[in-house]
Amino acid sequence: MVDIKSMTLGELENYIVDLGEKKFRAGQIYDWMHVKLAESFDDMTNLSKDLRQKLSENASLYTMETERVQTSKEDGTQKFLFKTWDGEFVESVKMVYKHGISVCISSQIGCRMGCSFCASTVGGLIRNLTAGEMLEQIYRIQAYCKERVKNVVVMGMGEPLDNYDSLVRFLRLVSDEKGLGISGRNITVSTCGLVERMKQFADEGFTATLALSLHASNQATREALMPVAKSYHIDEVLGACRYYFEKTGRRVTFEYSLADGVNDSDENARQLHELIGDGICHINLIPINPVREGKYRESKKARVIAFKNKLEKYGINVTIRREMGRDIDAACGQLRKRIKDERKG
Repeated sequence: MVDIKSMTLGELENYIVDLGEKKFRAGQIYDWMHVKLAESFDDMTNLSKDLRQKLSENASLYTMETERVQTSKEDGTQKFLFKTWDGEFVESVKMVYKHGISVCISSQIGCRMGCSFCASTVGGLIRNLTAGEMLEQIYRIQAYCKERVKNVVVMGMGEPLDNYDSLVRFLRLVSDEKGLGISGRNITVSTCGLVERMKQFADEGFTATLALSLHASNQATREALMPVAKSYHIDEVLGACRYYFEKTGRRVTFEYSLADGVNDSDENARQLHELIGDGICHINLIPINPVREGKYRESKKARVIAFKNKLEKYGINVTIRREMGRDIDAACGQLRKRIKDERKG
């Protein structure tokens, strides 16, 4: 079955013409998928019955089923678990801020990067998500909440740049004015540091914010936390960050998860300053979210504040990320893994 939700409008026009239909029908179908959020071809009431039948026989919308929604009693954050067409599970998180609704979506089912503090990697990579499946997470959340999503963060399960073609296609679709029309400046894409892909992404012409999962102030510690660091030296990764800024004018955000006694000392703060210098960047400090299978524990609150103060004395722009949804398995991969474990038991 043809995945038409992942098609650009131009590709859809060609497909519809090949089916023997008028080109303008593609615009109607595109609007039903990306604006009205139709869940089936039967919903597309301005199409003829014959065309709807033809689409049903040759194409698929690949909608997701909402398996579970958990709402935080602390801050209202919602964790969504979606079931895909092949019976796998995908996680997304909806967060409410003063500036509107932000949604954190997944780009893969599972992950092969192996970061030792992340539940997404437990069990490895199952498969990549299509661009349509990435969009579908946003669409199902909008339909559920009856509210428009303003900001998108591709920082859920998976390494987005490891699913490069689908990521680029997703970004073109989600920013299309004939669809959701979300500005690139309201989109953040995370990466653990795939250097060649980072540079390629810089050349695409997007205005998205790039967020690097740095998590260490030196190469040895980064290798211990993130196996991918053995393939990409920290200096290479930071060089790719500088390239991204030079090409796009968008400063890179460094994500830094603080693990007790691992990367949260004053010496680590000093090394971090030496590493990034006074470059145009922003550091997000994140108290690590403990994974049952992992050996790391989050830094004490006082240690987090001391680390932040040390960086600020060096003149670095830094914030402590607001902890949201801690009571609902909001960290990447936690809910998916718990549900799979329950069903095995």
